[in-house]
Amino acid sequence: MSSSAGIIIIGDEILSGRTKDTNINWIATELNKIGIKLKEARVIEDEKEIIINTVLEFSNKFTYVFTSGGIGPTHDDITTESIAAAFKVDLEKNKIAMNLLKKHYEKSNIDFNQARQKMAIIPKGSFLIDNPVSVAPGFNIKNVYVFAGVPKIMQSMFHSISSKLEGGIIVKSKTITCDIGEGKIAGDLSQIEKQFLNMKIGSYPYFNPQSFGTSIVIRSEKIEDIDLATEKLIKIIKKYGGQFKILI
Repeated sequence: MSSSAGIIIIGDEILSGRTKDTNINWIATELNKIGIKLKEARVIEDEKEIIINTVLEFSNKFTYVFTSGGIGPTHDDITTESIAAAFKVDLEKNKIAMNLLKKHYEKSNIDFNQARQKMAIIPKGSFLIDNPVSVAPGFNIKNVYVFAGVPKIMQSMFHSISSKLEGGIIVKSKTITCDIGEGKIAGDLSQIEKQFLNMKIGSYPYFNPQSFGTSIVIRSEKIEDIDLATEKLIKIIKKYGGQFKILI
């Protein structure tokens, strides 16, 4: 059975449109590389009960859960306390995290005040997730990995734990674009998909001032099946008198 994953993006700033989320796309791409299937991604507000309920739901549904956002020093960063409440564990000042942060702020000549010490408070029994960018760690509790929201920091945290994740069969893909409308080839695409086991074919229309057409993405665990499906697709495009391009 292949591993599955869910992503929870936490933050009112994402929902309000003030900040654009790029973390879902980045994590999804990395998971695909190691054969972990992303099944769901959700953006939620900074509300304790919503965080608790969503984390528990995802933890029960998926092999891995990745959260992003809400672990900074400010009053509205409530992800850590909410996840501790979800799993009914106490919070504690982690000695290793405290030492890392203390040294970091001493070197920076910045006051290591009570607000910044908040970033060393994590649920008891959690494992720290290294943060090579800004030191303040994330943490792992059960099957939940808690990352910062800032993309560069989140990515460094993910890389520090990715080798511990157990993947499965990597799904491969190929994209073919053509100047034929989606509606015209929809039936043919469905027939090709039915000829192969565990193959998915998605079609996505595009429009621009110069032209319109369809981008077709073929996904399968077997590259040889993708190649065969591509050959069949090219024949269909040519049958309709269309032009095509194969993308990597």
